[in-house]
Amino acid sequence: MHKLKSVVGRFALGAALASLPLALMAQTSSKPSPSTPEGRISPADKKFVVQAAQGGMAEVELGKLATEKASSDEVKKFGQRMVDDHTKAGDQLKELASSKGIQVPDKLSPKDQMTKDRLSKLSGEQFDKAYMSDMVKDHTQDVSDFRRESASGKDADVKNFASATLPTLQDHLRQAKELAPSSRSASNNMKGSQ
Repeated sequence: MHKLKSVVGRFALGAALASLPLALMAQTSSKPSPSTPEGRISPADKKFVVQAAQGGMAEVELGKLATEKASSDEVKKFGQRMVDDHTKAGDQLKELASSKGIQVPDKLSPKDQMTKDRLSKLSGEQFDKAYMSDMVKDHTQDVSDFRRESASGKDADVKNFASATLPTLQDHLRQAKELAPSSRSASNNMKGSQ
């Protein structure tokens, strides 16, 4: 009889242990997996994150170029600000994207690479004028995109990122517009003295 109780006890213990993985799986399956958040983020929010990451990376690369090639100290300072501000925002965006299961680009888009190549061939005031013109155009688009996302984004975290970043981009645009005319007038003054 003792043997029978021992066998039944071991059988019950074995059955309990065998069912444990099923119970654990049932508990963990109700928790979101790391890939689940991507399925819940709207396509528009995902597109915004990817494009914002792509654009920010381009601003950093072009800003580095400006610190090397610009003739104007103001344009060099602006370029350094682009590197600093867009690196910081890019790091925040990468963290956000990772938490949402979104893969962000790790290299420049073909369009941004063409812009970088074009600007790389310029120097001095020609560079200043072309770079600042691009910065006005890019930041006009950025402000529009970030304003739209902060108003109509579906994902609260993405919407908050857009809202928090928008004032900095608006300031970049204001500064770019201030510098662009001075680059043009410097270029015009140079043409007039030739």
